[in-house]
Amino acid sequence: MKNFLIGGVPEHFNLPWYIALRDKEFQKRGINLRWKDYPGGTGEMAQALREKEIDMAVILTEGIVRDIINGNPCKIVQVFVKSPLLWGIHVANTSEYKKVSDLRGTDAAISRYGSGSHLMAFVNAENHNWNLKNDLKFKVIQDLDGALEGLPKGDGDYFMWEKFMTKPYVDSGIFRLVGESPTPWPSFVIAVRNDVLEKDGESIKAILEVINAVTENFKTLPNIDEMIAKRYGQKIEDVREWLSLTEWSDRQLTSKELENIQQKLLELDLIDAKIQKDNILQNFKKNS
Repeated sequence: MKNFLIGGVPEHFNLPWYIALRDKEFQKRGINLRWKDYPGGTGEMAQALREKEIDMAVILTEGIVRDIINGNPCKIVQVFVKSPLLWGIHVANTSEYKKVSDLRGTDAAISRYGSGSHLMAFVNAENHNWNLKNDLKFKVIQDLDGALEGLPKGDGDYFMWEKFMTKPYVDSGIFRLVGESPTPWPSFVIAVRNDVLEKDGESIKAILEVINAVTENFKTLPNIDEMIAKRYGQKIEDVREWLSLTEWSDRQLTSKELENIQQKLLELDLIDAKIQKDNILQNFKKNS
């Protein structure tokens, strides 16, 4: 058995991994894959990859592209979720802010610098023609729990997180949704440390084959909507809407998609320069 540790956020996007692990699909390929939850999201996982705490991660596309450009010795091996991530822009229910334009110049609560909540605050600011230097301020709150505790107390003024995972807290009256901001690219990719790819490339290909077989039929699994609703505390109608909007993938990022991401990161001053796609993407040769 080959041992691998993969990280990901404890969210409904990653339920296919739970199902594959539950059904011992990886073990059938001689692989002992273990899952580690990272509630802090992309910034936390990028750090874990750098420190070799995990071998691979299911991670936000723009976050890991930026971190690879900034020296994280990893590569993207494929897209995991090809549909955009629908970021909800949330304020505390008691907040005086009513719409996104009211948030100009206020504190964005972020899980950490380099996280999706950090990078998407820039995308959102640009979409509303804010000044990226003067109108963006940040307050680090670690994760969703930190935002739930902090925003009502005034620690941060708004918080961007995946809309459907956050909706129970809108329904319960802790948060109020004031806007949405979809990613202009595929939302999640699978990234693997370079040293793991060099040593165990064939095992990584096997892991991808297993998970792709699960995601291919995920939406048609019996009672999958009920399973998601129960596991993640969601309303069934929200789960069904989310399923209708979400598409998984077994393909690599295209050159055009990667160029779009790098160009946007450059425009937003989040990277100093673009790098060659071969330094970011791992393309497995067929039958190699």
